[in-house]
Amino acid sequence: MLTEERVRDQLRNVIDPELGMDLVELGLVYDIGIHDEGRHVDVVFSLTSPMCPVGDMIQEQVENEVLSIEGVETVNAQLTFDPLWNPDMMSPAAKLFFGR
Repeated sequence: MLTEERVRDQLRNVIDPELGMDLVELGLVYDIGIHDEGRHVDVVFSLTSPMCPVGDMIQEQVENEVLSIEGVETVNAQLTFDPLWNPDMMSPAAKLFFGR
């Protein structure tokens, strides 16, 4: 059975090119929903800035990574800026890395 943790693990392959760290550690993955016995996954994610020029590329990477999980047939990767991301949302390891 597909779990949220499995999806998060796969999303660790999506790297924010500006910061060089994955979306999960940066706290950019806001929500994951698993439906239809794991055949459909919803991912709500954000970017470090609304002005990020690679937003479309990151969204495509999110979709491709989730679709690479065995059994997943469809994915809805939804970009949001509500709430607006801030460095306090990073994991403890990411905060340590960036000296926060």
